[in-house]
Amino acid sequence: MGDKNNTDNYIVCYAPTMITTNGIWQGDNPLDYSLPLFLLQLTLVVIATRIFVFILRPFRQPRVIAEVLGGVMLGPSMLGRYETFANAVFPLRSVMVIETMANVGLLYFLFLVGVEMDVGMLRTTGKKVVSLAVAGMVLPFVIGTAFSYLLHRDYEQGMTQGTYILFLGVALSITAFPVLARILAELKLINTELGRLALSSALINDVCAWILLALAIALAENETTNIASLWVLLSSVAFVAFCAYAVRPGAIWIVKKTPEGESFSEFHISLILAGVMISGFITDAIGTHSVFGAFVFGLAIPSGPLGVALVDKLEDFVSGLLLPLFFASSGLKTNLRLVRGSYTWAILILVIFLACVGKVIGTLMVAFFYQIPIREGAALGLLMNSKGLVEMIVLNVGKEQKVLDEESFAIMVIITVVMTAIIVPSVSFLYKPSRRSVNYKKRTIQIAKSDAEFRVLVCVHTPRNVPTMINLLEASNPTKKSPICVYVLHLVELSGRTSAMLIVHNTRKQGYPALNKTEAQSDHIINAFENFQHHASFVSVHPLTAISPYSTMHEDICHLAEDKRIAFIILPFHKQQTVDGGMEATNMAFRTINQNVLANAPCSVGILVDRGLNGSNRLAANQVSYHVAILFFGGPDDREALCYGWRMLEHSRICLTIVRFVQGKQVSGHIRRPSIGTSEPSVLTVETEKDIQRQLDENLLHDFRMRFQEDVSVDYFEKVVNNGEETVAAIRTMDDIHDLFIVGRGQGIISPLTAGLTDWSECPEIGAIGDLLASTDFAATASVLVVQQYIGPSLHGEVRETPDSTAPMNEEYFNEINNHEQPLNPKGKCVFNMENL
Repeated sequence: MGDKNNTDNYIVCYAPTMITTNGIWQGDNPLDYSLPLFLLQLTLVVIATRIFVFILRPFRQPRVIAEVLGGVMLGPSMLGRYETFANAVFPLRSVMVIETMANVGLLYFLFLVGVEMDVGMLRTTGKKVVSLAVAGMVLPFVIGTAFSYLLHRDYEQGMTQGTYILFLGVALSITAFPVLARILAELKLINTELGRLALSSALINDVCAWILLALAIALAENETTNIASLWVLLSSVAFVAFCAYAVRPGAIWIVKKTPEGESFSEFHISLILAGVMISGFITDAIGTHSVFGAFVFGLAIPSGPLGVALVDKLEDFVSGLLLPLFFASSGLKTNLRLVRGSYTWAILILVIFLACVGKVIGTLMVAFFYQIPIREGAALGLLMNSKGLVEMIVLNVGKEQKVLDEESFAIMVIITVVMTAIIVPSVSFLYKPSRRSVNYKKRTIQIAKSDAEFRVLVCVHTPRNVPTMINLLEASNPTKKSPICVYVLHLVELSGRTSAMLIVHNTRKQGYPALNKTEAQSDHIINAFENFQHHASFVSVHPLTAISPYSTMHEDICHLAEDKRIAFIILPFHKQQTVDGGMEATNMAFRTINQNVLANAPCSVGILVDRGLNGSNRLAANQVSYHVAILFFGGPDDREALCYGWRMLEHSRICLTIVRFVQGKQVSGHIRRPSIGTSEPSVLTVETEKDIQRQLDENLLHDFRMRFQEDVSVDYFEKVVNNGEETVAAIRTMDDIHDLFIVGRGQGIISPLTAGLTDWSECPEIGAIGDLLASTDFAATASVLVVQQYIGPSLHGEVRETPDSTAPMNEEYFNEINNHEQPLNPKGKCVFNMENL
């Protein structure tokens, strides 16, 4: 306290005891103190948000709707209308604390959005995307201009109609890029042409929105002087230039100074986080909103290892705790009771309808020009109506600057929520990619024509899966007569970093370096397969990336397989080999993906247990000899495995060993059938499913042996066993010269030869024999391919698809075997019947 006689001195009162309480046992009410009150408010916001997330989950609504509705529930529209609750939990004195923390969370979230956004894509965007983005903004902006005269009747002093039009037009015409990305992922459209067009258009839309928002804020804060508005715009341009030519080179220097593989220093991370607050302070001081500075500062950070490190440190805390506080604070300021009267509600419904229709019509006009189907154009227009973060920023800034009164603010919040909520059901009803899928018949290797293209879908999680996959494809014998078309699918988990979904797909094609770890992996995988395509003959590679939650990733795989008419899906096993030769699980989510694909695949599936596939005998730099063994027990899966080995055997450097396991002394013999026209009495025979499967096995094996009985690269053995124990013993005695075992999964087959093995199986999805070969106890170090044949909806035992004349099990053979007495075990060069291997 200064001299009382000095009028230039002031007394400042400060009560530190009003921040934290001494405790209820000393008679203090925690709600009278700022810190415990804020903690209670934050807890209620999180609980309310999670309640609406749970309620809206079956309707597949984006999280932003739940966050806004959570704030509306706590605000004056519902619980806040009761004075006791409002005065105790959300008193006016606490508004400043909530708003401050909400804006801090918003500041860092916009910084993260800037870090993840790929501005370089704007330089390579095609005319179609630019046209779609502009057309999706113009008509809603015009509608907002028209209705500004109906919604804004009483102007604040000094507020012009032009400023109000700008705010309203931006709010109606913008598309929320992060929200749209989540919606596309939910609808499984992220990897479609429609999804790529929508995301690219939304990115351009977002950039335009930020420019318009900066202009609107500048005009709103400096309505009285045009010179001041000009200075705001010039200062903003100078700030952007400073970030581009000073901040970005500094961030690149930090990346170069940090050795590859090492984490960034705490000093550098803290310096960047402080730079976010400084940028917000500068832009707020020059007359632009603080979030604009944080966003531009984020754009200046290179999205490589430094960007990934920043996102990893901030993402969960900012998006999970602080950002919901911003949306909830918007809901707390929304009083739906102010929106009353039939006239207001009629205008509200009309604005929602016309704004949605405006985007759809604008998008359809461009779609028609570029010959995009009407359904896709309409779905794209609906997707461009996604609202979220930037809209709420516009509305909050408009309310702060007195551009929007409380009634107009409430109306615009309702418009934002409703327009976003109707997207998912509307697009789901209007656009269904399954409608475009054409049924195809060649869903198995056994049915596929030997003189047609062999279509394979290879799924990859990490670059470690690549070498063995490539060697397996090379051993699959691509020829001019039967080339291999390979669709390589990099499987990436969808996280909260939604903007990375577009970067992974496009930047590499434009020659840009990898921007994050995911894209670097994708580049490595694609480069390896394209190098394989370059050096191999009759192989075409089509790289793709599926970014979705692990729980639904199998849907992407199955939809792609059906869309591309794939005959064989190859999946990596969820375990990998360790240095000491053991097998350890990498990610249990990979196992769930494999199980779901096996249950839902539209074609045959193979799970590859990777122990390396480098070839036993390297003949030359580019020639490798593989020793492949097929263990045949019988059934559809084993027949599919044999047909895949049949294809590989056409390769000049493949040595194939087939080991057929038979029960007891039940070795192959003759099958008698009455010839046509004979007088033998007919006997009524009931043919069981087991008999049918055995006959199909015999037919295929006979055809195979007749074809390759003179081939020195083929060895055929029949091993007599009686139970699972003898089967395991026989497999363990096999020579350790094989590079690859191919076995059937054995789905639905109950055989005494594998009895008891399933009880000890650790991974039933690869079958009893596959689990044995993949276990650490098995001495061999060969890779294992477990095959499941596509069954389809047909009845068991029914011949589902007629093989063509060139397939292993052909129609001519069926006619021959039915009309002639034919021994199924002709004594040939490659046929052996051995008791011990």
